[in-house]
Amino acid sequence: MFDGYDSCSEDTSSSSSSEESEEEVAPLPSSLPIIKNNGQVYTYPDGKSGMATCEMCGMVGVRDAFYSKTKRFCSVSCSRSYSSNSKKASILARLQGKPPTKKAKVLQKQPLVAKLAAYAQYQATLQNQAKTKAGNRAVSMEGFSWGNYINSNSFIAAPVTCFKHAPMGTCWGDISENVRVEVPNTDCSLPTKVFWIAGIVKLAGYNALLRYEGFENDSGLDFWCNICGSDIHPVGWCAASGKPLVPPRSNNFFAREIHTCFLYFESMQYPFKPCMRVEVVDKRHLCRTRVAVVESVIGGRLRLVYEESEDRTDDFWCHMHSPLIHHIGWSRSIGHRFKRSDITKKQDGHFDTPPHLFAKVKEVDQSGEWFKEGMKLEAIDPLNLSTICVATIRKVLADGFLMIGIDGSEAADGSDWFCYHATSPSIFPVGFCEINMIELTPPRGYTKLPFKWFDYLRETGSIAAPVKLFNKDVPNHGFRVGMKLEAVDLMEPRLICVATVTRIIHRLLRIHFDGWEEEYDQWVDCESPDLYPVGWCQLTGYQLQPPASQSSRESQSASSKQKKKAKSQQYKGHKKMTTLQLKEELLDGEDYNFLQGASDQESNGSANFYIKQEP
Repeated sequence: MFDGYDSCSEDTSSSSSSEESEEEVAPLPSSLPIIKNNGQVYTYPDGKSGMATCEMCGMVGVRDAFYSKTKRFCSVSCSRSYSSNSKKASILARLQGKPPTKKAKVLQKQPLVAKLAAYAQYQATLQNQAKTKAGNRAVSMEGFSWGNYINSNSFIAAPVTCFKHAPMGTCWGDISENVRVEVPNTDCSLPTKVFWIAGIVKLAGYNALLRYEGFENDSGLDFWCNICGSDIHPVGWCAASGKPLVPPRSNNFFAREIHTCFLYFESMQYPFKPCMRVEVVDKRHLCRTRVAVVESVIGGRLRLVYEESEDRTDDFWCHMHSPLIHHIGWSRSIGHRFKRSDITKKQDGHFDTPPHLFAKVKEVDQSGEWFKEGMKLEAIDPLNLSTICVATIRKVLADGFLMIGIDGSEAADGSDWFCYHATSPSIFPVGFCEINMIELTPPRGYTKLPFKWFDYLRETGSIAAPVKLFNKDVPNHGFRVGMKLEAVDLMEPRLICVATVTRIIHRLLRIHFDGWEEEYDQWVDCESPDLYPVGWCQLTGYQLQPPASQSSRESQSASSKQKKKAKSQQYKGHKKMTTLQLKEELLDGEDYNFLQGASDQESNGSANFYIKQEP
């Protein structure tokens, strides 16, 4: 699915911070506990040890893991945000639980182990504060907490096994409720770090509600943590590592060892590396691809910078398994339109991504009955992902790829056509919406409503694409209506938001972004790499956008309502307007149509279809 081709037209880079102007911060008292992570003790070269608090977000963590010489910030993002003019506004917005804006930044975090250690301390602080504040809101004013959000509203999170592309998505089986692990004992006055046994009371994605062994039905010290965190260990780890096991109140426990908890380190090695070159969709001209370079990789998500971008701000975010990226030469091999780079030769250090790193598409047989130009179908509008529209096949490419246009809103030169594979989960046969009670968006300007396919095909002299050509595979995905997850806002693909599954049609999921109106919902395939388990952002160090609180939305002033209107234009009006403006533009001779040849890339099928016969 095309995740927001035009969504990154604004400058998404952060202004650089002046590290040299930072004042030195006096070291914290050495009496603070030393953090040990997998046997490593974080200390300064002069022997001092301690913790630090980020001056931007308030995160508490190991001082050695903090950013810059002065250790004032937990990450590059916080350092830059602190130095920007919007510091006060961003802090106020976060405290009020306001929705994200186009100015939200997502930057590379610090190394995984250090960040997880910092997050563990931060979460522990939030949990202790929450226990002493009765009647706290679901979303803490000091920061969003999945644990508080789920507990306060009795939500259910989608299990990790629903996300095959996520770390441990295929090997999560043994992790379940009642499993025991060894965790730090926070209910202890000893000066050194000690551990105790805890059992899993509830799972929510990667997050688990833990209860210390011996407390039975007493939930007074229950706490949420990321089960893949660096401080979570199988029973027996303390004995093997020489770490003390000290009970909070009781020393009676039943242990059951977990092995799979620690496979995630291996799972989080990604084949894509910075400086790799790929072909990716042009976010301003849907019909063509461009060369881009991998700038950074976070949890399998790629920040791609278009090769012609001199200041490296013209970027695009997607997952490494996205159907929008391909190996160099892909466009030429299938006959797809391509924008030739102004750069005549590769920059030093840049190299083409090996083709085998891209997910392969399902092979199809185009020799017999196949899609033809002019055939009608239904397709998810890539510029308004909450709608499924009347569409037409405009060109048949090699290896099962199709160029598709939305009826009633196409540019004369085809600059707003988009490419889907024949097995794509984003295209459907005529009648799919009607049989599944989904509202079908008719062509713009079509006045004969309610829309009837039988009449429209007769009026346009068109034929429907045969149902048998669509992929009808429906995997046992495990999603249920109401499940919580973390989802990419595909119209602003650098943002990952708190979201809910609100509808399921075979393999098609309706994703709602918590706190936003339904008009911003998006149709997404159940196997989309843009969906993640609860806790994925915390695990990888990616920034999670919290939901907009109901109270803050109701109390918004006229000015804030205007900002919300601007977001609406960003999703729907502005997206469409930007593309429609291309109707009067030619592509300046930069496009090249290649003869058809070989393939690459895509996601899976569509659903089981039963088409109602018209009289």
